[in-house]
Amino acid sequence: MTDVVRKDVLARLQNGDFSCAKELTLAMFSGKWKLVILCHLNSHGAYRFNELRRLLPTITHKVLTNQLRELAQDQLITRHESVQGRRHVAYAITELGRSLMPIIEAMRVWGEQRITALPVAPNWPINEAIRPAHQLNKEETRCIKQH
Repeated sequence: MTDVVRKDVLARLQNGDFSCAKELTLAMFSGKWKLVILCHLNSHGAYRFNELRRLLPTITHKVLTNQLRELAQDQLITRHESVQGRRHVAYAITELGRSLMPIIEAMRVWGEQRITALPVAPNWPINEAIRPAHQLNKEETRCIKQH
């Protein structure tokens, strides 16, 4: 399912009745997985579809496909298809996508400060919460799957 916020913003842009730059910015990475995908592509370069699936073990095939499609439509990532025996598709962040990284980084810093200020302690340090899935232990994996 297409993200409702993004869909609304794009429709209003096409109709010429849109003037909120902040809403447009948020619409570009609205969706549960887009920020995570952009961060992985920015930090580690291009990934194939199945590599992204392994990094995001709780995402469904359909959701990942839709999130990647929307990111590509918004020109935040590129989709490179090559045929070398088998068909390979790789996704990479664009310069436009990279231009969002300072905003995303500011959001991460704000989130860390907010978590620290909350009266509850996370189950693990903040930096451990962003480890790749293959580095999680069984208890952490179980906890993620429950949410």
